[in-house]
Amino acid sequence: MLARILGSTAMVAGLSMAAPVAAETTLHILHINDLHSRIQSISGSGSTCSAENEAAGECFGGVARVATAINTLRGDLQAAGENVLVLDAGDQYQGSLFFTTYRGAAEAEFMEAIGFDAMALGNHEFNNGPEGLLPLLDTVSFPVVSGNLDVSADPVLNGRVGDRLVLEVNGMQVGIVSALTRDTMEISSPGDSVVFEEEIAALQADVDALTAEGVSMIIALTHVGLPADIRIAEAVTGLDVIVGGHSHTYLSKDDPDRDGPYPLWISNPEGAMVPIVQAGAYSRYLGHLAVTFDDAGEVVYADGNTMLLDASVVPDETIAARIAELGGEIDVAMAVAVGETSDFIEGDRSVCRVMECPMGNLVADAMLQRVADQGIQIAIANSGGLRASIDAGEVTMGEVFTVLPFQNALATFQLTGADVLAALENGVSQVEEVAGRFPQVSGMRFTWNPAGEPGARIVSAEVDMGGTWEALDPAATYGVVSNNFMRGGGDGYSVFATNGMNAYDFGPGLEEVVATYIGENSPYTPYTDGRIATVE
Repeated sequence: MLARILGSTAMVAGLSMAAPVAAETTLHILHINDLHSRIQSISGSGSTCSAENEAAGECFGGVARVATAINTLRGDLQAAGENVLVLDAGDQYQGSLFFTTYRGAAEAEFMEAIGFDAMALGNHEFNNGPEGLLPLLDTVSFPVVSGNLDVSADPVLNGRVGDRLVLEVNGMQVGIVSALTRDTMEISSPGDSVVFEEEIAALQADVDALTAEGVSMIIALTHVGLPADIRIAEAVTGLDVIVGGHSHTYLSKDDPDRDGPYPLWISNPEGAMVPIVQAGAYSRYLGHLAVTFDDAGEVVYADGNTMLLDASVVPDETIAARIAELGGEIDVAMAVAVGETSDFIEGDRSVCRVMECPMGNLVADAMLQRVADQGIQIAIANSGGLRASIDAGEVTMGEVFTVLPFQNALATFQLTGADVLAALENGVSQVEEVAGRFPQVSGMRFTWNPAGEPGARIVSAEVDMGGTWEALDPAATYGVVSNNFMRGGGDGYSVFATNGMNAYDFGPGLEEVVATYIGENSPYTPYTDGRIATVE
């Protein structure tokens, strides 16, 4: 779906191919997004890489490699008299045991050591509530920004998160505006005191304010996802560049497997071309965009690429040593094998957020099996809770935690069939946006129509009633298992919070449930069986 968006909307301008028209000022932007606590290096599937694979040169990323890449590029560019900014487009939090253990302090420590110039808040920075931002805000010396948030009523964040800022780079002023997806209200835990404003209106107001202050070079550092960034570029006047995150989009100048071109050029309301960049996720890539501005602060040239941080990038020794120090206690517990899998278990968001996937079946089956003796018939899991795949072979507790890093607990409750149907409709309502609410299920099967209007896409649904498939009865009551995040209304499942009956939200941890299930079914064989089907 993202490919269709890029194909229909993207405009790759000749600007990126031709020589600069007026080389007045060039700014080099080094950027990452959606690191998701991948402090250690990762495997090809995005999970924590083993020491053996690291020694074999088969690992990617990790903040020690990020540090080497940024410090090398920044040093070389500055030595040549160039202007450099290092930016992060959000979601440093959540995704590994470093976050589970240190709750943001480790991510903040390494960002400070690397020396970022600014960071946009991501939705996962709110996973532990507003107070969960303190390990980050109390550690870093660079500004953290999110322009469509009103935090004035929040005692923790008031005065700590800016809506816009001006960075001085070798005497020139560069304005930074920002926006965070309003979905954060449903997919994270910002609390009631943080007010989310509409992204485009908030950005336009901040751009106008900077322009009135005489700032002509303005970058939007956003965490809204590429489709929203495209809409922003098409609607907001005065923006020069968008550096984005949230959709984990891999843009590249030359990789045939890319999601789109780097940069992606979009025409704004005044006919000017705005370059958009994003650098995948999980520390696998570093983005480098060179932008040339004329005397009026207009973009006349932009070009660059994403850099793969593979084994050819030698990890920074000091940071690697600190990672080893912090990770020592974690490694002992997480290296314990829980079982094995006969094949690769696909858990990538590009698959699990739009269709039935092997990881979704594993997690939903494990949930249902754990509570089936409690009269529970249906399991519904949000695909946004699945954060990695698992390679074939031995499965460690660390790999399970990487897939399921949120420390969610099983939640059981009862719902009418009509409310189950409403939950499924919510789950398939934002597939075009590759949203995390897409439902992975067990104990039931359903067919949906991607061409239908949101809210009217479910064609049929059946429940396994003791070995017999029966049509979902809107008037009947069913036992349901989910996780406590969804039960609280997360990912748009408000029907769970408002209509769930006889709820118990404090079951065993989801990661423990899945680890136990793998062990009991080892070697586990990944599969799909058509439980989620589509019609045209």
